[in-house]
Amino acid sequence: MSNIWFYSLISVIIVSLISLIGLFTFSMSDKKLQSLLNYFVSFAVGALIGDVFIHILPELAKNKFSQTISFYILFGILFTFIIEKCIHIRHINKPDALKKYKPFSIISLYGDSVHNLIDGIMIGASYLISFPLGFATTIAVVLHEIPTEIGHFGVLIKGGFTRNKALFFNFLSALTAILGTILSLIIGFNIE
Repeated sequence: MSNIWFYSLISVIIVSLISLIGLFTFSMSDKKLQSLLNYFVSFAVGALIGDVFIHILPELAKNKFSQTISFYILFGILFTFIIEKCIHIRHINKPDALKKYKPFSIISLYGDSVHNLIDGIMIGASYLISFPLGFATTIAVVLHEIPTEIGHFGVLIKGGFTRNKALFFNFLSALTAILGTILSLIIGFNIE
């Protein structure tokens, strides 16, 4: 039992540290970083679209795409739209000092936090099944986190965050993976 906790937490800490990948931009000039921002944002959009259309939707189609799944997709789009509108309304009513962060960057932070929470749940659950599965899941998450975190860092910079703040908030959102792993292990051991 203690080995499962140890390996799960070490794995999720390694995954969370990938969010600090934005450190490589600190050696760049501001002008060079600004010229690369559109590529970072495009990279983030491409990773998201690729994940949906190359991974998630084909997997759903393999398992008999149903009307229920269509409802969930529609609900997800509608829910995200409502959250975005709420953030825009709150953004309009904020003092000028807080308006420097664009609403899409705040939405991105929320989305990345949920994404990382789910990554943590997957890592913890996979270690509950076996060490090889947990290790393989960790490797898979690490490989998909690298492009995701590069893109997310670019989105935060484009949204008005300084490099330091973007790095800090990116890391903060990555720490939700640790929470996900802890929840997964607690629930898993209680079900067992």
